[in-house]
Amino acid sequence: MSILEKLQKEYDALLEKLAHPEEITEWESLGEQKKFLEEIVQEKKELDDLKKKIKENEEIIKANEDKELVSIANEEMESLKEEKEKTIFKLKELIARKEGGGGEEERKKGTAIVEIRAGAGGDEASLFVGNLLEMYTRLAQEKGMEVKIIDESKAEQGGYKTVTFKIKNKDPYSLMRYEAGVHRVQRIPETEKAGRVHTSTVSVAVLPEPKKGKVKINPQDVRLETCKSSGPGGQYVNKRETAVRLVHEPTGIVVTSQNERSLQQNKETAFSILEAKIMEEEQRKRKEKEEKERNLQIGAGMRAEKIRTYNFMQNRVTDHRIDQSWYKLEEILNGDLEEVINSLREAEERGRYKDIVIE
Repeated sequence: MSILEKLQKEYDALLEKLAHPEEITEWESLGEQKKFLEEIVQEKKELDDLKKKIKENEEIIKANEDKELVSIANEEMESLKEEKEKTIFKLKELIARKEGGGGEEERKKGTAIVEIRAGAGGDEASLFVGNLLEMYTRLAQEKGMEVKIIDESKAEQGGYKTVTFKIKNKDPYSLMRYEAGVHRVQRIPETEKAGRVHTSTVSVAVLPEPKKGKVKINPQDVRLETCKSSGPGGQYVNKRETAVRLVHEPTGIVVTSQNERSLQQNKETAFSILEAKIMEEEQRKRKEKEEKERNLQIGAGMRAEKIRTYNFMQNRVTDHRIDQSWYKLEEILNGDLEEVINSLREAEERGRYKDIVIE
């Protein structure tokens, strides 16, 4: 039985179950499953129709009895085969989403929470955090998205020790998710008199903001601390304790928010980040379990590795996940990441779909 036949059978069984509402308790999840499988079934029907038309045209061409019909069949074949390939690709995409648990696609849409931290390299690492913040801000603004800094810790020599921000509107998580990992920068610092090249690292975490109620947090598991904010707002923020620090005891996750104007706003923002980090941790554990079963190194394991190098001397940006380089470092740091993101997306799709066979 092919994978499409199995999914058709699963869809038919679901319809049968929905026909007996008195026995159903999980209406919401079944409704989501139906909607998802329905899309696969519709695409399967489209593929079956295209295969039938292609076979009919092949028979007309082979018979070669009516020259006019043969000419029409030949003209149609190219567009039919092209449409067939598109439909197969769409089906592979849908099947990959289903095998990934369905939730992965949801993670690719909505608000993105981005955290950039200075790693090895001291002042140079902090300065590069500022470079990446500017790069992502310009990229988002070019796409009509809104960037809002939630929390920041500035470095004495410039840049940031760490900065956390939200990107809202349209589909920022889909845009930003390929940026998660360790970014390495190689350049000669302005203070370097001997002209030596310094290598520094910066880590980037990209989290999707969960929908409200998606992640359940027991209030008793969270320790809340407040202090005076050092963010923007002038005298107002410094007179009152508006900054919030949350510690999630079971996981040890710590988040802060200080750039909102009130304690309540900072509290709400901090909880949204905490929910995102808990969801990411749950996802990491699930993937870790899958990795052990399949003996593959994906997901969180990749984020621990160096994903990209920015070499200023050679004007080169190299993404190590796909072993590809671009010789336009300045343009990329100015937010021109479209080509890089598209290359990563295409590579991901090839990897995800290669084992899915559509007959």
